Amino acid sequence: MSAAQNVGTPARLWPATIRALRHRNFQLFFTGQLISLVGTWMQTVAQSWLVYRLTGSSLLLGTIGFASQFPVFLVAPIGGTVADRQNRQRLVIATQTVSMILAFILALLTLTHVLRVWHIFVLAALLGVVNAFDIPARQAFLVDMVGKEDLMNAIALNSSMFNGARIIGPAVAGILVASIGEGWCFFANALSYIAVIIGLIMMRVSKPYFDAKAQARSPTEQIIEGFEYVRSTGPIRILLLLLGLVSLVGMPYAVLMPIFADGILHSGARGLGLLMGATGVGALLGALTLAARTGLKGLGKWVAVCSAGFGASLILFSFSHWFWISAAFLVPVGAFMMVQMAASNTLIQSMVPDQLRGRVMAVYSMMFMGMAPFGAFFAGAIAQRLGAPITVAIGGVACIAGSIAFGMKLPMFRVEARRLIVAQSLAGGDPAQEITMRGVEETSTDALIEEEIKDEQQG
Repeated sequence: MSAAQNVGTPARLWPATIRALRHRNFQLFFTGQLISLVGTWMQTVAQSWLVYRLTGSSLLLGTIGFASQFPVFLVAPIGGTVADRQNRQRLVIATQTVSMILAFILALLTLTHVLRVWHIFVLAALLGVVNAFDIPARQAFLVDMVGKEDLMNAIALNSSMFNGARIIGPAVAGILVASIGEGWCFFANALSYIAVIIGLIMMRVSKPYFDAKAQARSPTEQIIEGFEYVRSTGPIRILLLLLGLVSLVGMPYAVLMPIFADGILHSGARGLGLLMGATGVGALLGALTLAARTGLKGLGKWVAVCSAGFGASLILFSFSHWFWISAAFLVPVGAFMMVQMAASNTLIQSMVPDQLRGRVMAVYSMMFMGMAPFGAFFAGAIAQRLGAPITVAIGGVACIAGSIAFGMKLPMFRVEARRLIVAQSLAGGDPAQEITMRGVEETSTDALIEEEIKDEQQG
């Protein structure tokens, strides 16, 4: 069995799945983030329900989603440049602290009964600005915590943690909203940030990334350089284009979930929490499946298949009028969505050089989160006219079309992708790791090109 395949036996599978947790810094990050993300999901569900309860408008639900994520699209290039110029650990501590303050303000306004819908818009937009700095810095900081040899596993475990919290957070939020109101969900989220901030402060990064040359260049030049690198690097470009498409047309299903929970499935706030939790179960399973992998071979095909599976599952969900069947369809929705996102993240980070990591992950943020607000806004407007089920089904069809186009382009970029992966492995001073990951005897680019030619001739 090659190292690029999944570890076969149960005795070896679990240690391989959690291997990034052998790093103390990642242990601290994982524990703190897990607590914080439970609070984040509680706030996400409670905020959606609060807006829907106050307004009853699918358009406003989409507009709130737009307000919370559109700043990522605008500001992420600046955030990525800052991540490539400054200490990433300190930057993430700062963004998490500001996020905590914003959650406290939202809780205070809600619990004192002075909250208005425009308050939610403003706070959502401010949180979006914070995320524009936080996401590129946090993604780029992963390599400082675990090194390149365990980067793929750290990304997958990070996704697992995100979705484990998605299971717990919405379920708890559904109970709390129904019993004591949305304000306490916001307050619990604010408190949860304390855990991740303490974990970040306790970290001791031996060789934090710092590029002295970057300080001598203007931020504008660096932003342009990041976009030019993405534009001219075929494998990264097509991964980001597919991710952007799925985020634009597929991800907005989550914004419309209160409509499905209340108007179609008649399950209320508790049902909303269970539906969101079902998506989280699937996403957790998908992320753990990716974490069990020990190599990159075949990951591009996973991206294509999962984007198509995501679209098909959305179509099935959109036509269901039975609560538990709808919840069952959301499990593969979450699984396919998460594998595509995490696999794309893994491939991109394996190809990008350290000095561009923050800026490329900023473009990743723009595609993953920055396109979602446009999708949320359009989905809300379309749902107002055609209804939520038809809107979600249209998005599913578009995801399938995008996956087909991606699959047709994939063979063209395999050789270039392998060149980039080998270059970054050698630059990291660990060519032996590439031997393990690829299951080949040589780490030279020429050897990988020869292997690719043989693969194409056989397949």
